[in-house]
Amino acid sequence: MTNGEAPLRICLLSYRSNPHCGGQGVYIKNLSEGLKNRGHRVDVVSGPPDAQLDDGINVFQLPCLDLYNPEDLFRMPTLKELCSPVNLIEWLGVSTTGFPEPFTFGLRAYQFLRDKIHSYDIVHDNQSLSYGIWAIGKFVPTIATIHHPVTVDRDLAVRAASTFWEKIKQMRWHSFIKMQKMVARTFSRIITVSERAQRDISKDFYIPEQNFRIIPNGINTRLFYPATGIEREKNRIIVTNSSDTPLKGLYFLLLAVSKLIVTRRLRLIVVGTPNKNGEILKLIRTLGIENSVTFTGPIDNQEFVTQYAQATVAVVPSVYEGFGLPAGEAMACGVPVICTTGGALPEVVGDAGILVPPADHEALAKAITILLDNPDRAKYYGQAGYNRVQTHFTWEKAVEKTVKAYREVIRDHSRF
Repeated sequence: MTNGEAPLRICLLSYRSNPHCGGQGVYIKNLSEGLKNRGHRVDVVSGPPDAQLDDGINVFQLPCLDLYNPEDLFRMPTLKELCSPVNLIEWLGVSTTGFPEPFTFGLRAYQFLRDKIHSYDIVHDNQSLSYGIWAIGKFVPTIATIHHPVTVDRDLAVRAASTFWEKIKQMRWHSFIKMQKMVARTFSRIITVSERAQRDISKDFYIPEQNFRIIPNGINTRLFYPATGIEREKNRIIVTNSSDTPLKGLYFLLLAVSKLIVTRRLRLIVVGTPNKNGEILKLIRTLGIENSVTFTGPIDNQEFVTQYAQATVAVVPSVYEGFGLPAGEAMACGVPVICTTGGALPEVVGDAGILVPPADHEALAKAITILLDNPDRAKYYGQAGYNRVQTHFTWEKAVEKTVKAYREVIRDHSRF
């Protein structure tokens, strides 16, 4: 420890904890390991799946119905499971097209922690913003991270819905936002990951900007680095998002690819697995680009690095990002990056990549053409991106700033 300050007893809460995909799981994995390495005691209370954290970090995975598990999607719970009131709430929520996980996770977290409250100096919620977390905060100093305002996801999803019924479903799905707005306003400090996220959350959640502490994510350069001995494949594009979510903008990249393959051969590698009945596969078939698009399915970290090493360019087509881990990870691997100006992406990429307007497939196609046709320029951006990550986005800096925010919250709590 530095400055003679005692190590903290920290409880991290995260209702979704996949360490390989999704910003929340990546955040918890790297933050918990960084805190442990600085001498703090760290427990993680999580929802599914297994967080796969380092030895020395206690993980308490709370039992739940896990109805969004892709291997058993929307399964029918047993009668015994539904005897639990929280399980019943979860099942009824999902059955009526809602998303109850943040709410039910908070209830389970409160039940789990209520007899352990005095075991911790600080509780850190990772964007569940549940009423249960609000209750925990009455007894122990509590802080939350909000990665980006989910109001943006909701508004984009509603606009993209093609029918009135689909719009109603999207509003229902995002109905948890009302709870999150109310709970977020009860914290004395909120961590967010970019200036753009701070402005947008402050505006949409009615929270004063001075309540925020901006702490950019780090990029794990032990996992993402320029691999050697692997030859880049000409005209090979990589994107790390296979989601049908309008926010992620894969729709516009596919339109750009359909435009480019008229005059050149190229391959688009999409890391992940598409929704079998989703709009993305329908669009690929409609555009007739099946032979140019490959989905990798789930891959481990080493395969991730290999995929980046083989790529000519990485594209982040998101309409909005609160930070933009895919951009930072590609830059850490030395791959030239093209991304939109959606949300905080310009803060991550700076002048180390090509920026284009969001939701503009013509601009994406033009930028891809520039890098494919100018290897020297692509090489320049690859090196510039690598240097930018090493200088600005390390987990060591993120952890140091997070601990500082913890101590502020502990002092605030002691005054009351």
